[in-house]
Amino acid sequence: MRVDVLTLFPEMFAGVFGSSILGKAQEKGIISLNAINFREYAGNKHGSVDDTPYGGGGGMVLKPEPIFRAVEDLLGRLEVEGEGSTPDEGETAYESPRPRVILMCPQGETFTQQKAEELAREEHLVFICGHYEGYDERIREHLVTDEISIGDYVLTGGELPAMVVIDSVTRLLPGVLGNETSAVTDSFSTGLLEYPHYTRPVEFRGWKVPDILLSGHHANVADWRRKEALRRTWLRRPDLLQGLELSEKDKKWLEQLQAEEGRDTEDK
Repeated sequence: MRVDVLTLFPEMFAGVFGSSILGKAQEKGIISLNAINFREYAGNKHGSVDDTPYGGGGGMVLKPEPIFRAVEDLLGRLEVEGEGSTPDEGETAYESPRPRVILMCPQGETFTQQKAEELAREEHLVFICGHYEGYDERIREHLVTDEISIGDYVLTGGELPAMVVIDSVTRLLPGVLGNETSAVTDSFSTGLLEYPHYTRPVEFRGWKVPDILLSGHHANVADWRRKEALRRTWLRRPDLLQGLELSEKDKKWLEQLQAEEGRDTEDK
């Protein structure tokens, strides 16, 4: 996979792209991570990429020219290198294999594990990180394919949200994680929060690992983990259970959990 990030602050990505899982994924050749300063595409001697909004109002708005030029130049260079195709002059609707061009903004769809899994199936992602008051609307209408938000709050720019999405997507790529089952059983990947984990020592300060995890009985361990995932989801994020397809065994376990919780509440 190739990931390009258009940003005014490419230095923010140096440490993130070169460290931990992302760094190792690059070393293995699984992913290529690149930060591009779109100020280089400003087209004016001052390197200006923003201007005041038409109609008045506070703040500055990112101009369309630098963003369009940066994306078009990137696609043109990839075509020359044999990595993709680029549109004819004046076109903005790129032919396949067009990368997903992702605008990081508070107005976008809320990022989820399912979205991460969808993006992980792509060959090329381009992220646009804005600053100031917002983007010229023509960027939204004619250039991007996705708008993503990582939550209902506002940050100073799109760099940190882009890092979050890139990290989430990268760890799903085959060969990135040492244990290929890790991503499959993560919280949200199954629709539930993840079950509790334990490791050595068996007893720590009087707190013991559940006996079932020491039993070596894989089917019982799997049942325990599923039940605990249901318990944790029901207690912490019951909204995730709405619309989730549950087996008859899951439904019985949930009924038992709710009954147990009710008794515990009465005892208190």
